[in-house]
Amino acid sequence: MDIRLLVLDIDDTIAGKSNTVSEGVKKAIKLAQNQGIKVALATGRMYYSAKRFHDLIASDLPIVAYNGAWIQCPLTGVRHHHFPVSSDIAAQLFDYFQQPNWSNKLEIHCYIDDRLYVQEITEKTEIYRKRAGADPVLVEDLRSILAQETTKILAIGEPKSIGDLLSSLQEIYPREKLYLTQSTPIYFEATHPQASKGFGVRFLAEELLGITSEQVMAIGDNFNDLEMLEYVGLSVAMGNAPEAVKAASKWVAPDVENDGVAMAINKFLLV
Repeated sequence: MDIRLLVLDIDDTIAGKSNTVSEGVKKAIKLAQNQGIKVALATGRMYYSAKRFHDLIASDLPIVAYNGAWIQCPLTGVRHHHFPVSSDIAAQLFDYFQQPNWSNKLEIHCYIDDRLYVQEITEKTEIYRKRAGADPVLVEDLRSILAQETTKILAIGEPKSIGDLLSSLQEIYPREKLYLTQSTPIYFEATHPQASKGFGVRFLAEELLGITSEQVMAIGDNFNDLEMLEYVGLSVAMGNAPEAVKAASKWVAPDVENDGVAMAINKFLLV
């Protein structure tokens, strides 16, 4: 297989509990780059938060951030795409979250102009802040800032609550109106319907590099990676991925704490 592009998720794929990239994974990525293979990131993270990893793997391609809603190159500063959620739908979501059966179960994050806005600083928000390296902006009511373009809305809760929330909102908003997904068992994410990692990887491959999907390998670990994994010619799920993600992939690597990405690169790309 003639792989020209390797696309990597960040959290629980190249970065585990340490919140950085291990030496083994960095070495494998470098060896792939030495063979002429381009390497890029596709993540649910903020663009700002993903830039550190872009530096760690020495990528020269744009970052597919916010699950494909924001695509920008740190080297040139060019933002190729931005797909914000409509203000009307964002307001509807915030109203939905305020219903009695949800209001005490969810913590809501709103992303505007690559900054994080919250209504309160909780323990989960503090954990998120440390991992993302982004200081949240505190506002009294998130609905008061919706005149600005909202890139992504994130709800944090317990796994059952997040699963129920996703199911209920998918009945209200079909895929052509809103892209709804989970990036972890406790993170629900909502973005513009055109946004997905699948779109982002297609843009990198076909529009920037002029290659086909069969020449792309992607590695991910969760449901927000599915469209990316379905698009590429060689799809790899991490060992820590949900069973549905593993089933949609051509190979399952060891988990993130055992350098699964390095194992996949060595298996398929290094000759």
